Amino acid sequence: MIRQGGKLASDKPHYTGHRQRLKDRFRKGGTDALADYELLELLLYSAIPRRDVKPLAKELITHFGSFSEVISASPERLTKISGIGETVITALKLVEAASQKLAQGKIMNKPVLSNWQALIDYCQIQMGHQKKEQFRILFLDRKNRLIADEKQQEGTIDHTPVYPREVIKRALELHSTAIILVHNHPSGDPTPSRDDVEMTKRIEEAGKQLGIMLHDHLIISKSGQTSLKTLGLI
Repeated sequence: MIRQGGKLASDKPHYTGHRQRLKDRFRKGGTDALADYELLELLLYSAIPRRDVKPLAKELITHFGSFSEVISASPERLTKISGIGETVITALKLVEAASQKLAQGKIMNKPVLSNWQALIDYCQIQMGHQKKEQFRILFLDRKNRLIADEKQQEGTIDHTPVYPREVIKRALELHSTAIILVHNHPSGDPTPSRDDVEMTKRIEEAGKQLGIMLHDHLIISKSGQTSLKTLGLI
């Protein structure tokens, strides 16, 4: 057997068998068969094929807290981890974009009131891990089908300016007859603030004058969500 660099030419890296076992477990049992760091390993393999990525996967999970937090972390935060370059960031962001597209496909141009859990899942994926407040509007047609999802504003960690007149103006431009307001609380607590409630009532009143119904206002956080309608505030 010919030796190259002190190793047999047929020798394989020590992690080759480990990778195959992970792949086999994933194919048989899906995500439930793997820990977060193992699922992340499978993803990192495609970006770093010639390196044992188990230590890096564990470091990422320890640093960010979970698989979903790693995937949704900003490129700026990811580059602070040793061993993370453009190739890895692209792979992670591709997974994030794919999950958003899949969730969007389940609700776009479909009646959302009869598919409420899919709507919640979509909002959670889009906004649950954002570090700044975002204010989005979901525009519905007469059959309550989602025709547009637009981010209207992005603010600081705990405040986003919202202008009721602009919300209703945009609904009229899209020929939307109903809307759902959505914004996130980066703090992790989805409890509505007094400002949230007051702003919701202003938008609701402005919409009524022009025949635009406000179905709900959802507050999203990484720990869950709150519906102002369920709380009796709409």
